[in-house]
Amino acid sequence: MPREFDDVYRGVVAAGEASGSLGAVLESLADDLEERQALKAKLVGAALYPAIVSLIAVVIVVFLVTYVVPQVASVFTGSKRSLPALTTAMLAISGFVREWGWLMLLAIVGGGIALAVSLRSEAFRERFDAAWLTLPVIGRLARGYNAARFAATLAMLAGAGVPILKALQAAAETLGNRAMRRDALDALVQVREGAPLASALAGKKRFPGLLAMFSRLGEQTGRLPQMLDRAARQLGAEVQRRAMQLATILEPLLIVAMGGVVMLIVLAVLLPIIQLNTWVR
Repeated sequence: MPREFDDVYRGVVAAGEASGSLGAVLESLADDLEERQALKAKLVGAALYPAIVSLIAVVIVVFLVTYVVPQVASVFTGSKRSLPALTTAMLAISGFVREWGWLMLLAIVGGGIALAVSLRSEAFRERFDAAWLTLPVIGRLARGYNAARFAATLAMLAGAGVPILKALQAAAETLGNRAMRRDALDALVQVREGAPLASALAGKKRFPGLLAMFSRLGEQTGRLPQMLDRAARQLGAEVQRRAMQLATILEPLLIVAMGGVVMLIVLAVLLPIIQLNTWVR
């Protein structure tokens, strides 16, 4: 059933049946699936809190700017005295958002739909994924995650007795990032032409150097599956550590940024009141 079991799992099971070690192969498949799900769950968990805080912050700021600020500031607009600069700027922002906010929302939704449609093109998807990998922090996490998945799949296939060329082909197909998949397929061509796996991977800068180093050690010692599995574990642990660090840093930064924006809005509302009290005195 291709929808439930992809080519990698079917290929590994076939190799296990052919080699008479189906039990060990199925156990490695179960371990691989558990490790992938655990890593994905930790990454999603690390990104969930910052995403929720960001969404709540946007909703609160939009409500304050579009409703609260105009309601309060309208009391003072009829005065002949000029309003504070912060209040004037906030009213200008409020007017822009109230007048053009729906158009901005439509533009964002339209841009998202256009991007989703464009990503169906393999050429555009590959360029988009390549650009994604160049992002300062997220790009490094994406490279590490994809490299860990590639190494784990390759280790599982090679350990099950699948020929290295077929293993490379199957492992490359598991890569979600199209740019890294292209690099893996290029490495496959080089290996087919006689180049060592380590040399082929070392020439692909999108793959971490750790993967090529462990591949070289595996080829030199005749323990390629074990070395690839160790590389996958180290890369996965590194991705998890960096994701948790990023989430730990983002949480207070988002709270401080949200508090700063709300404070500016509150000041924009309070300054005219303070100014009015000064006039009365």
